[in-house]
Formats: sequence, structure tokens, C-alpha cells
Amino acid sequence: MSPGCGEGGEPPLEKGCAVKRRAVAGEPPKPCLSCRSPEGKLEADLLSETVKWQSKAQSLYENISGEEEFMENVSAYIRDCQYFLEKDDLIRAFEAIIWAWAWMEIGLQKGILSHKT
Repeated sequence: MSPGCGEGGEPPLEKGCAVKRRAVAGEPPKPCLSCRSPEGKLEADLLSETVKWQSKAQSLYENISGEEEFMENVSAYIRDCQYFLEKDDLIRAFEAIIWAWAWMEIGLQKGILSHKT
């Protein structure tokens, strides 16, 4: 088991890391899944991609404007992503951030949203 995986090392600092959340909450450490099985690599990859797209979506969201209800829906999906990350529900977190990104892309393409100048 590598350091930082909940056994004897510092918890990882990656956003959304379940090991870090357990440490911050004062819960007992558990090894991360990526150190236990090949399937864990998939989970680690999904977390990495979700956090990457969450950052990109948040950045894009902060630099666009447009129809209020459309923007509220995008914001809700971004918040949903964070909520699901905190619940360790990576599939729903990824799905939520992809929906947020899709809404922004569609809004920009259809002229409902625009880049701030």
C-alpha cells in the first residue's frame, strides 16, 4: 500500500479524495480502492476526470453570462457534482458535471449564453 492511502501516510490532497475526507472528518482511515484492485484504477481515473472537468466547468461558468434560468440549471449541475463527490458517488458526480458542460456548450452555440467581455 502506498503512503497516503490511509495506512500510515498523509492523506492525498486531491479534491474529492475519499481518504482525505475521512481524515478531515476524524473517521478511521481505509485504504483507497486504487491500491486494492484493478477496478480501483477505474475509480481513481473516474475521480480524476470528474475533478478535472469540474474545474473546467466552473472556470467556464464564471466566464459566461446569459439567460438567468439557463445559468441556474448549469449552476445546479455544478453543485450536484460536488454533492455527489462528497457522497463518493463518482458516477453521478461525473454525469452531473458532463450535463453542466453540455448545457454550457449548447447555450453558447445557440446564443443563449455568451462569453463575458
